[in-house]
Amino acid sequence: MQEELLVGVAFLVGLMTGVAAFVTFKLSEASSRAAEPPAAGPALPDGIAEVLTALPSSAVVLDNADRVLRASSAARAFGLVRGDRLVISELLAMARQVRRDGVIRETEIDVALRKFGPDSTTFAVRVAPLGSTGLVLVLAEDQTERRRVEAVRRDFVANVSHELKTPVGALSLLAETVEGASDDPEAVRRFAGRMQHEATRLTSVIQDLITLSRIQGAEPMAEPALVEVDSVIAEALDANQLVADAKDIELVSGGEPDVVVLGDERLLVTAVRNLVANAVAYSPDGTRVVVAVETSDGLASITVTDQGIGIPPGDLERIFERFYRVDAARSRSTGGTGLGLAIVKHVATHHRGEVAVWSQEGAGSTFTLKVPLPDPKERDSSGITTTLREASQ
Repeated sequence: MQEELLVGVAFLVGLMTGVAAFVTFKLSEASSRAAEPPAAGPALPDGIAEVLTALPSSAVVLDNADRVLRASSAARAFGLVRGDRLVISELLAMARQVRRDGVIRETEIDVALRKFGPDSTTFAVRVAPLGSTGLVLVLAEDQTERRRVEAVRRDFVANVSHELKTPVGALSLLAETVEGASDDPEAVRRFAGRMQHEATRLTSVIQDLITLSRIQGAEPMAEPALVEVDSVIAEALDANQLVADAKDIELVSGGEPDVVVLGDERLLVTAVRNLVANAVAYSPDGTRVVVAVETSDGLASITVTDQGIGIPPGDLERIFERFYRVDAARSRSTGGTGLGLAIVKHVATHHRGEVAVWSQEGAGSTFTLKVPLPDPKERDSSGITTTLREASQ
């Protein structure tokens, strides 16, 4: 009996020892597996990472399981990638097709950047395989600005065509009328005057287009010079004096004397002349237009104030657009081209300045052209003739 008990105890001890050894082995095996690095997925080919970093467009590399191996900051900023996933279903479908057949694909897509609202970004997309590893490269180039520029160009061409067609058509019609009234000297004189008016308007449109095309690139001036603001204002007022006299409008200048700015005198005269012409055109007879200059915070501010009809609030943000008119009929009757304020805006930009407007319907308007003042060391003893290039020598 005692021997049987000892055998039983020995059996239990052996069983427990075996179980303990088995558990220990399994734990050790699990620990070894945990310590082993995970199986590496496909790696980026040599040099690809550096190339992706240098690309300006949004770039994404997907592995054979559609996980994002690498994504540029632009791709994440545009919301194309979240975590390790490409969230644009159309792009993901293209990537899978490219992985299957190896054919490079290109398209354009619109991606909504906001959860609510119509705003979206247009991307030109190119998807291509990277070698034979199953990796796929997705490149997305933002085309929103290009589309905007194309729309502006189309509108500009359409507006130019319309503005040129109107006086040209009028001249053609008047010429036919003059031919038919050749035996009526009074009618010929009347129609000839109309033809001269339309020819003058056509010349103004062409001249403004030339001026606008020359300055709208906002390129630095080749020879910026020190310019007397008093001289600019005097020339601008003189150019508008006849039209102002015809409407009994008084042109007045004032403000700080002897202010000097650095820039292109011809462009500054054009800008101030356009502002004064605009003020005269939209002011009632017998009123006053005041041009003044003051300096503060390193800027010279040239203000043109009228007592005219004012500008509706809804039009204030658009008046500097090319060919935009608050009152198209009135503008055409006064010979306006719709380019004057656009030219003023580009002149301000060309001089690293700005133009602003305050207006109230029935109370008049004030346009302010701000141009940076030159550094005092850029003025020589004569005060006027030193150019920026000479001053830097």
